[in-house]
Amino acid sequence: MNNNVPDNLFYTREHEWVRIEGNLGTVGITDYAQSSLGDITFVELPETGEIFKQNSVFISIESVKAASDIYMPLSGKVVKVNDVLSASPEKINQSPYSEGWLVQIEITDENEKSNLMSNSDYCQYLEQLSK
Repeated sequence: MNNNVPDNLFYTREHEWVRIEGNLGTVGITDYAQSSLGDITFVELPETGEIFKQNSVFISIESVKAASDIYMPLSGKVVKVNDVLSASPEKINQSPYSEGWLVQIEITDENEKSNLMSNSDYCQYLEQLSK
């Protein structure tokens, strides 16, 4: 199974990713998630300043197949949202790890990182799912 899984990110069992730079985390959904969802038609983004706990639902993404809840990989405060997605939600399909990011958060609990998967753990997880 050929998955696009960058190695500088951390992953969740629900197929979100987070890139951690200092106390900032950039959050998105994985290539596997966007491909499972199909063509994404709408993203309901949170407001800047909203605070979310790890594993809580922070947005909903609608695709031609279904609506899906997206979970926050780490607790934090939203400091930036990817406004481009309001007009162009397909960016998530086209570029899930760069142009299709969802939000940037200020991470409030660095220790929660231990609950996330590394690139190799996530690859193994995907292989189990495909069996």
